[in-house]
Amino acid sequence: QVQLVESGGGLVQAGGSLRLCCAASGRTFSSYAMAWFRHAPGKERERVVAISGYGVYTYYASSVKGRFTISRDNAKNTVFLHMNSLKPEDTAVYYCAASKGAGLGVIYDYWGQGTQVTISS
Repeated sequence: QVQLVESGGGLVQAGGSLRLCCAASGRTFSSYAMAWFRHAPGKERERVVAISGYGVYTYYASSVKGRFTISRDNAKNTVFLHMNSLKPEDTAVYYCAASKGAGLGVIYDYWGQGTQVTISS
């Protein structure tokens, strides 16, 4: 089993930046595709970004392209989400997730507890 712990959330003004971190347990971190999801009140949970095991492939939701960047450090069992030019609509609980599937993942097997990101206008 894999345990995921997010950190780095907080309150920031529109136009600002945040970096979220996800620390993972386990010995085979590079075999997992990693992703960040977000869930805002009254909205469906959505996949925001994803990265394959060795970082060759990435996915970005259209709403965050050009503003968010996902990266990973397999030596440290860590995945990051760099968020720039933040907007109020980015406000949500952000979750780190891991997939044992191929590529960027379809089914996510492990989830973190979430970290709150609030963007003020």
